Amino acid sequence: MIKLIKSSFYKEKETKQALNKFISGAEILSFSQQCQLFEKNFAIYQGRKEAVFVNSGSSANLAIIQALLNLGYLKKGDKVGFSAITWSTNVMPLIQLGLNPIPIDVELDTLNVSVETIEKSLAKTKIKMLFLTNLLGFSDEIDQIQKFCEKKNIILIEDNCESMGTVYQGKKLGNFGLASTFSFYVGHHMSTIEGGMVCTDDEELATMLRIVRAHGWDRNLSEANQAKVRIKHQVNSSFYSRYTFYDLGYNLRSTEINGFLGNFQLQFIDEIVKRRQENFLKLSIIYKNPLFYPIKWDHLDVVSNFAIPIVCKSKETKNKLVEKCNGKVEIRPIVGGNMTKQPFYKKYIEENGQLIENASLVHENGLYFGNNPELTKEEIKLLIEIFSEIR
Repeated sequence: MIKLIKSSFYKEKETKQALNKFISGAEILSFSQQCQLFEKNFAIYQGRKEAVFVNSGSSANLAIIQALLNLGYLKKGDKVGFSAITWSTNVMPLIQLGLNPIPIDVELDTLNVSVETIEKSLAKTKIKMLFLTNLLGFSDEIDQIQKFCEKKNIILIEDNCESMGTVYQGKKLGNFGLASTFSFYVGHHMSTIEGGMVCTDDEELATMLRIVRAHGWDRNLSEANQAKVRIKHQVNSSFYSRYTFYDLGYNLRSTEINGFLGNFQLQFIDEIVKRRQENFLKLSIIYKNPLFYPIKWDHLDVVSNFAIPIVCKSKETKNKLVEKCNGKVEIRPIVGGNMTKQPFYKKYIEENGQLIENASLVHENGLYFGNNPELTKEEIKLLIEIFSEIR
């Protein structure tokens, strides 16, 4: 069986040995220096001024929405567009925090939202924010989306949990919006077991994210930002300052174990991305099968592919593939499929007439199999055989 992932970490033996040594000598395992160092190191890697480490990619999504509400960038009832093909915890925070989610369809050749699909949605409604998912290491013409959002005064936030390392026109995905979220869950590009990050160049937003992350207090802020918050709220007593809660928040903190793993794994990220791209380019020959919709990637400088998506032109072909992969290749639906078809979405959101045709096709006829840096030549050969020969 070719699994989606083979190990908890890249270079797992070396990583576990280093982790054992770290834990044995660590005095503090709750959020501290390793987490803060990982934030600095990841910000450098991503090319952003600020990085805020949390306990999962889902928490990163929740934190950014809460921070935008706390700062007044959003208010309850605002309409927020989201990529129809995404993960549940992109949409759930919108519902949980009183916003009005608006699904936006994807293009079949990129599996991502485009300016054209946004314009179709906006012909019926206006949105205050776009929560854009960069799906599976791909994107559409994201620079055009960025320009469109700037022109329409729409806040652009990127979910980059599946596209760490992908480069579009010389710029990493995750650097086009006001902020972006990342996941370090096992099986993602880089594993800290559980973990997530929000990146931004906006210091005020980063400060609010750190408040949101830890109960609404200011303990993890710099001394300068602590002083600003305390002066603003007239908190002068050191006795009360450590237990003053300035805005709505949660406990989304990670641990020193996760922070250490992030710092250790980050040294391998360029190699991980390189291998994922090499695997993808070898496997992309399967898109020559006329029974599949082709995928476009020639507009990307680097394709840091997360998994290999297949969208079949018929349900019959998809069913044949599922049967053929049984016991040989671990497969999944394409991410969470069309979110508007999920039970939680139907429970809380009334049908608003949005046409999500491509996402529905992907939901019904799509699947993916894993791409990880540990795939062997023999496994790649077998995958090509299975998906190229299906008729």
